Amino acid sequence: MNIGDAVKERILELCMENNISVNKLCSLSGVTQSTINNIVSGRNHSTTISTIKKLCDGLGITIEDFFTSELFRNLEQEVK
Repeated sequence: MNIGDAVKERILELCMENNISVNKLCSLSGVTQSTINNIVSGRNHSTTISTIKKLCDGLGITIEDFFTSELFRNLEQEVK
């Protein structure tokens, strides 16, 4: 799994855990719907840390909470 896929899966996982839709996450975080849709559809593989921070703020979690997931443990090497 690469980092883009892990971020996408983590966002979807957190939405499920919090029983909210992706659209609700947009409202809570102030991140545009098009940005989140691009992330979860796989069109955006390089989400900025600023966007992730806004999503975390909307979810009421820290960045550390976001990245504390098995999804990020065995990522593919990005530079080959």
